[in-house]
Amino acid sequence: MSRPVTMEKVANLAKRRGFAFQSSEIYGGLASCWDYGPIGVELKRNVKEHGWRSMERQRDDVSGIDCYILMHPRVWEASGHIAGFTDPMVDCKKCKARFRADKLADSNCPEKPSKRPGECGGELTDARQFNLMFKTFMGPVEDDAAVVFMRPETAQGMFVNFLNVANSARRKIPFGIAQIGKSFRNEITPGNFLFRTREFEQMEMEYFVKPGDDDRWFEYWVQERFEWYAKHGIKRERLRLRPHEPDELAHYAKGCADVEYEFPFGWSELEGIANRADFDLKQHSEYSGKDLSYYDEETKERFLPYVIEPAAGADRATLAFLVDAYDEEEVEGETRAILRFHPRMAPVKVAVLPLMRKEGQPEKAREIYDLLRQSWVVQYDQAGSIGRRYRRQDEIGTPFGVTVDHQTMADGTVTLRDRDTMQQDRMTIERMMDELRKRIEA
Repeated sequence: MSRPVTMEKVANLAKRRGFAFQSSEIYGGLASCWDYGPIGVELKRNVKEHGWRSMERQRDDVSGIDCYILMHPRVWEASGHIAGFTDPMVDCKKCKARFRADKLADSNCPEKPSKRPGECGGELTDARQFNLMFKTFMGPVEDDAAVVFMRPETAQGMFVNFLNVANSARRKIPFGIAQIGKSFRNEITPGNFLFRTREFEQMEMEYFVKPGDDDRWFEYWVQERFEWYAKHGIKRERLRLRPHEPDELAHYAKGCADVEYEFPFGWSELEGIANRADFDLKQHSEYSGKDLSYYDEETKERFLPYVIEPAAGADRATLAFLVDAYDEEEVEGETRAILRFHPRMAPVKVAVLPLMRKEGQPEKAREIYDLLRQSWVVQYDQAGSIGRRYRRQDEIGTPFGVTVDHQTMADGTVTLRDRDTMQQDRMTIERMMDELRKRIEA
């Protein structure tokens, strides 16, 4: 019987095997800030690479862009972030903890985790609005004229570059602009490991359509994005689509649906797909004084496009793939962790393992390692028993192991081990390459 997955188990494995570390840990750490380790950076790179491939590279109606993190302050006035990007906040006068006023029923006192805010005997302050944007200064003088903001989302860079991309890439409606990049939000209550952090990476796309066609494209992108997670290994029973009720829609949204995942702490959003109507282009046209309308040469119509926006968090997706892959097995009376990543998402695709450190086996294994790493991320490991080395690779989710042994030295064949079935097949090196390519890239 499998044991329940907890965030504590996942976080412990993540640190032990090099997925993620607390930022500035030797100085006591910085709350809700995480550094990706050697294995974690490969997992997140796979999330972004396959996200980019499906969103931009494999489509002929989407162009990529990479916008600057700092933007003109008027951008955030037009978008509504300066006036309205706030959360209600209260402080406990005793423990000095800060809480979102609208989430008190879901929060716990840091001094007494079994208690709710204020139940520790402290008085809560009145709620006040707290802007979530990080403010900084551009140039040598720290005055109001030099104030700029760390962007809270990547979307606005795509809106202000709408005509630049349409003209330079010779795009016709409908078309999209995609971007992967860092965003920053001064969250009041970040937490749950990588789920809610103050610095995070977004995978967003703005898909510009003709008014009247927006409902059809909205439904298309909702289904397209839901299927992306299932296609890359997330269990369908842990995914769901949650349409937003009218009273929870953002002020700019005509409609919205979230792709949610069942984390150990409950169902939470991985990605939101929104019909933003023409709000953004209308706002930037008004605040900048530039006409951002689109002229259709075929129909001789001029209009402000509506926008469908799939917006995913690369860090949240990385955490979801990590949690979803986590499993435990009983081996020789001991419980061991194993990560069952889909081969496309696995940080390390293949481990090359010489059975012994003699008879030329390490040298032959190195030749195979050099051959394999031209195509994939591969690890070479000759330390410890072969069983222990298999376990190490299983724990970081490596789907395949190639073992070099006595027979390899005699006839040039190797064994290919499958992580999930533990089956080992003997084959030539040429067949091994074909087999790995088929299994990894399927």
